[in-house]
Amino acid sequence: MFTLAHLSDPHLAPLPKPHWSELLSKRVTGYINWQRRRRFIHDADVLAKIVADVKRHAPDHIAVTGDIANIALPAEFTRGRDWLESLGTAKDVTFVPGNHDVYVREAANYAARQWGAQMSDDDGISGFPFLRRRGPLALVGATTGVPTAPLLATGWLGTLQLAGLAETLNQLKKENLFRVLLIHHPPVSKAGRIKALLDAPVLLRIIAAHGADLVLHGHDHLHMLNWLNGPNGTHVPAVGVPSASAAPGTGKDAAAYNLYRIDGAPGDWHCEIISRGIAANGEVGEQKRMMLSVPSP
Repeated sequence: MFTLAHLSDPHLAPLPKPHWSELLSKRVTGYINWQRRRRFIHDADVLAKIVADVKRHAPDHIAVTGDIANIALPAEFTRGRDWLESLGTAKDVTFVPGNHDVYVREAANYAARQWGAQMSDDDGISGFPFLRRRGPLALVGATTGVPTAPLLATGWLGTLQLAGLAETLNQLKKENLFRVLLIHHPPVSKAGRIKALLDAPVLLRIIAAHGADLVLHGHDHLHMLNWLNGPNGTHVPAVGVPSASAAPGTGKDAAAYNLYRIDGAPGDWHCEIISRGIAANGEVGEQKRMMLSVPSP
């Protein structure tokens, strides 16, 4: 049995103090939003409790699906590197960026320099999509984060990355591995167009044609489960988690993460999902568990 932990959207707090020149961009609207609202949602102590609980359960691997940063200040990337390294070695932690990690155009370079070790393939080569094989799992990392105009949080995979995903998912069918796709934006969401993955219809067609066993995402800061059409009448679970730093009682779902216990073989994979999160009393505990039978045609 292989245990995969999935957390997302830690939005590390507090926000570093920006230099005035760093706010001459979209960052200024994000900074105002942080000061007015988001700083009351994302709590460093809550995140520390979630991380401590993850470590107590000693998963075989940890996946983080984006939004370490808030407004992509340069200082956020150094701090983000330290936080990723606190979870485990780069071999044991996989990261894909979210929209806040590429809030402005230059941020992609900061992310590559500071977080590249967690965003590279088995040979240490960076680029999207990337592939990491861990036990019976094939972790396929894609980026949906792109710089957008103020007040937009949309995502985009793009033609080249979508073609790479189709090729990778198809090739992996021959390796008899449990295929996990890691993205930030959900392929199905009710959040509205200003937060949507704009080329989700193309991604859904690729999954319908080539399959996957599990899709993990963040972005909406909610517990989510959607079933995507797969090949030959099968269905692929797409699972989202709340922000790992969300304080209870602040609007959306409170901080939580999922453990996936994966066993079986191609055509008869079994995946148990255990959701653990923070309660109103500030303690982290089990919230729900369910079994998924995930056939790979």
